[in-house]
Amino acid sequence: MSFFCLINGLIFLYSDYSMMIEINLFTFNSSSIYMVLLFDMMSLLFMSFVFFISSMVILYSMEYMSSDLNLSRFILLVLMFVISMMFMIISPNLISILLGWDGLGLVSYCLVIYYQNIKSFNAGMLTILSNRIGDVALLMAISWMLNFGSWNFIFYLEIMKDDFSMKIISFLIILASLTKSAQMPFSSWLPAAMAAPTPVSSLVHSSTLVTAGVYLLIRFNMAFSSTLMFFLLFISSMTMFMSGLGANFEYDLKKIIALSTLSQLGLMMSILSLGSYNLAFFHLLTHALFKALLFMCAGNIIHNMNNCQDIRFMGSLMNSMP
Repeated sequence: MSFFCLINGLIFLYSDYSMMIEINLFTFNSSSIYMVLLFDMMSLLFMSFVFFISSMVILYSMEYMSSDLNLSRFILLVLMFVISMMFMIISPNLISILLGWDGLGLVSYCLVIYYQNIKSFNAGMLTILSNRIGDVALLMAISWMLNFGSWNFIFYLEIMKDDFSMKIISFLIILASLTKSAQMPFSSWLPAAMAAPTPVSSLVHSSTLVTAGVYLLIRFNMAFSSTLMFFLLFISSMTMFMSGLGANFEYDLKKIIALSTLSQLGLMMSILSLGSYNLAFFHLLTHALFKALLFMCAGNIIHNMNNCQDIRFMGSLMNSMP
C-alpha cells in the first residue's frame, strides 16, 4: 500500500495532477451530505510515508512488546491512529479534518496512558488538555467558515485571502497547529508524552501526531498574512532555541530525542513562515523517517539496558551491541 501511494504520488508530482473524489453519503429531503477526498502529490506521498513507518513500527512492537499481555489492544490502537491520520490527510474539508484531528488526540491519550502508572496518567492528562485548546480553535474556525457557505476551504482560500473572516480563520488555524505541533507555549506535552511505550514514541512523535499541525499549515498556505507569518517565525525560533538548550541538561534518552523532535518542528514552522511550503513538506518527510529510526534504536538500547533510560549508564555500549 505504501509503495502504491509512493508511485502514484511521484506520478502526480511529475504530471502536476490532482484528483478530487466526491462521495454522496446520504440525501435527506433536499439536503445532500457529501464526503470529498483529495488525492494530490502531497497527500499521496505523506500517506505512503505514514503507511511505511506504521508497518515498520507494528513489526518492531511485535518483538519489543512480545511479553505484554495486551499486545493486540496496543496494535488495534496503533491502527486506529493510522486511520485517523489517513482521514486527516485526504480531506479538503475542515469538518472531516476535525474528525481525524480529534481521533488523533483521543488515541494518542490512550497510547500515552498505556502503562497505567501515575507518571503516564499525568502525561496523558497534559497531552489531552493541550490538544483540546487546538480542537477549540479548529471548531471556532469551522464556525467562522459558515460565512463562506462551505467548509471545502480549497475552493476559496486564494479568492477570500483579504477578507476579515479569513484573517480570523487563519489565526485560529495557526493556534490549532501550534498546539498539535507542540510549539511554545504548548511545548510541555511532547517531552511528557515519552511515558508511552517506545514504538508509540517512534510512530506518534515522528511522522503522525506532531506533523499534523505542519501539514494543516501547508494546506492553508495561501491564507496567511505577513503579520501572522512574522508571529509564527518568532514562536518557532523561540521553540527551536528553548528545546535545543533544554536537551543539553537532560539525562533521559527518550526525552533528549523528544526535544530534538521539538527543535525540528520549530525548524519546519520557521521554513513555513518564510514561505517555502514545499521545502517544509520535504523536511517533514525526511524527519519522519530518521526520527522513527532514532526512536527504534533508542528502544533497542533501553531494552538491552534492562529498561534503564539514563544516558550516564550507557558508556562502552559499543562493546556489547552491534
